[in-house]
Amino acid sequence: QVQLVESGGGLVHTGGSLRLSCAASVNIFDINAMGWYRQAPGKQREMVAITMSSGSTPYRDSVKGRFTISRDNAKNTVYLQLNSQKTEDQAVYICNAMYGGNSATSWGQGTQVTVSS
Repeated sequence: QVQLVESGGGLVHTGGSLRLSCAASVNIFDINAMGWYRQAPGKQREMVAITMSSGSTPYRDSVKGRFTISRDNAKNTVYLQLNSQKTEDQAVYICNAMYGGNSATSWGQGTQVTVSS
């Protein structure tokens, strides 16, 4: 089991920025894909951005051009830079990892992003 710990959430006004971090308990170079998901009250969890071993970085349409996913392999950490935030970005942001030949999955506990108008 891969342990994932998120940090960096907080309160931001519309148009502001945050950087979320997800620290993994293993070398993220060995993880097939890592990504960020989010869940708002009363809504289903949705994909925000993913970084894959192939180099592909798909983003949710609504965050393209505003959010950026990146990684620091030396720190076993992936980041999500959230710029130009909108009120609809308010949610708990949750880190995900898929790894191994059977594509096992781990989830973090999440970090709250609050966007005020």
